[in-house]
Amino acid sequence: MLAGIPGLTRIENTGLEQLTARCAELTRPLYPHGEVYGTYCTIQEYVDCPPAQTYEYLRQGHHLEEWTFSLRNFAPSGTPGLWVGDDRLEEQTKIFCRVETNAEAMTVDFHCSWDQGDELWMVYLMRVLPARSVLGRPGSVITWTNCRHPYYDANPHPGLAPRAGRPWVGDYWDLFYAGHTLEMGNLKAILEHRHRNGLPVGSSPTTAVAR
Repeated sequence: MLAGIPGLTRIENTGLEQLTARCAELTRPLYPHGEVYGTYCTIQEYVDCPPAQTYEYLRQGHHLEEWTFSLRNFAPSGTPGLWVGDDRLEEQTKIFCRVETNAEAMTVDFHCSWDQGDELWMVYLMRVLPARSVLGRPGSVITWTNCRHPYYDANPHPGLAPRAGRPWVGDYWDLFYAGHTLEMGNLKAILEHRHRNGLPVGSSPTTAVAR
């Protein structure tokens, strides 16, 4: 049933020598930034904090105000489950956010957008993994993926910008790896400091972007 599908690499049609040669072609000492992070941006980090506590912290959206660089002042938008805050990366810019979670899989997805809350196209996909299972040590591994939606390249609602000439979120895409790595560092520092010192990992919500 697979014979008619071109381009498959399987043991039935590829010898070990061919496989090794092909893998060598795909393995290089250097990779262009755009090739690695041009369409998808994924980062990961080990955190010395139990996975259940790590997941509980992430799933409560008000904690975005602690570990992100610039998201602040979340409040209910008037639509159930949708919150609005300030993205202080750009002056007078509102960010809308809905948090979708799965406790069994320990996934936390932040569906966001600048300027409007009708189409949440900036999707931040995070997952907590028990480090015991994947690294053989206590603690958590956090993965975080963004996909380059076409709207990153062109603002779908330019008329909603708070001022003329405001930079667009997609203008920062090439810095997503670096920026998100810094934010992941914040997340790691907060979780590890509180866990190490026997403090409650989460903080009390003020406006509670939590589910």
